[in-house]
Amino acid sequence: MTKKLLFFMMLFVSFALSYAQDDAPDDAPKEGWTKTGKTSILFNQSSFSNWTAGGDNSLSGTFGLNYDFNYVKGKWSWDNKLIASYGISKNSGEDYKKTDDRLEFNSTVGSKFKEHWYYSGFVNFKTQFDSGIDDDTDKQISHFFSPAYLQFGLGLLWKKNDNLKVNFAPATGKMIFVHSEFTDPLDPDNNLDSEGKYFGVDAGDSSRFEFGFAINSYFKFEVMENVSVENILNLYSNYLEDPQNVDIDYTLNVVMSINKWLSANLAFQAIYDDNAFRGFQIREVFGVGLNYGF
Repeated sequence: MTKKLLFFMMLFVSFALSYAQDDAPDDAPKEGWTKTGKTSILFNQSSFSNWTAGGDNSLSGTFGLNYDFNYVKGKWSWDNKLIASYGISKNSGEDYKKTDDRLEFNSTVGSKFKEHWYYSGFVNFKTQFDSGIDDDTDKQISHFFSPAYLQFGLGLLWKKNDNLKVNFAPATGKMIFVHSEFTDPLDPDNNLDSEGKYFGVDAGDSSRFEFGFAINSYFKFEVMENVSVENILNLYSNYLEDPQNVDIDYTLNVVMSINKWLSANLAFQAIYDDNAFRGFQIREVFGVGLNYGF
């Protein structure tokens, strides 16, 4: 019930925010390429000396890249987004630990047939840069391209401008790729769960195919001067198995600019994917950082 409720809440909020902008200007993009991006480095540090209340010295940092490159020619529209982030932390007396790890590319091409409406096709790819380690066992549970997710589908795109769009793809294929070392049933150190699967991939296999319905929405706006809010919501239902178990991936990025180079950044991500974990995965990063826009 909780998952279904959250699904409908996110879907409602996404559309409510989108259609609430009907009075906003269309900001129709000029033909040709439009490229915008931002890199950021966030720092968090704490230090204690003779502090009677106690505490551990710590240092953490996160690098992020958010880059859009879009193209318009006549009735054709081609939108691309690259997201990359990596973070580590170090507490006194402990090894370095990974705090953030994401690599994602999304591309959507559309052919306009009505105001704000396009026939569309999209591709989405997601993986991570570095190995994932279980805190309790120190066992490696993932690494680059394991898992990796590839989605591709056809549908309709509603797009008011580069900052407000929703893509509906009722015919979407999804591939999940993993390294065979994690699914080898003869290896006692494999990462198979109680059902003999690893991120949904069966024992002895290195990939899984799904076919379903995907909704991808994007909404970015300014709350006030120098405060921008970016919402990215991806939903997916697999027709072939448990279609009621909708995968949810929601990301919120808030940038509060202090000046050209400094800002306070908040990143929040919530994922529900019962192939990976039967519950919500939550990630939150907040800090003061150095930014560079291009």
